[in-house]
Amino acid sequence: MQELNFPKYSFRFKSNENKLAIFDEVRKKFILLTREEWVRQNVIQYLLQEKKYPKSLVNVEKLIKVNGLSKRYDIVVFKPDGSIFLLVECKAPTIKITQETFNQIARYNLVLNAEYLMVTNGVDHYFCKMDFENQRYVFLEELPFL
Repeated sequence: MQELNFPKYSFRFKSNENKLAIFDEVRKKFILLTREEWVRQNVIQYLLQEKKYPKSLVNVEKLIKVNGLSKRYDIVVFKPDGSIFLLVECKAPTIKITQETFNQIARYNLVLNAEYLMVTNGVDHYFCKMDFENQRYVFLEELPFL
């Protein structure tokens, strides 16, 4: 897999019918290893190991309804009170982060109301704090600790 702009993490892999799978420690199962899943697993490790977010507050790939359509977010980190601290959108490393990517996460956040957003393709990372009052996001250098 492509080298990403994250520290080096150790992962568990297995081969199943000539397809490689990676163990997701949040979902507690092996997931088919795609380019986007590689980014997602690196983000999970970054959140757990670098940011020290508790694994019990991290949620991966759940369905939500956005304007009546079923969508799936990549990663959410909850606060202990159950509100959403962080929403993460992961793209494959070959996918450029564009305004449309930010529009996508903004649409999801209309439903989720996360305080912070992260958009990444594993190479480029963007961190934002929501300014709900002025309906905009403020770019940050780094994600805060929980």
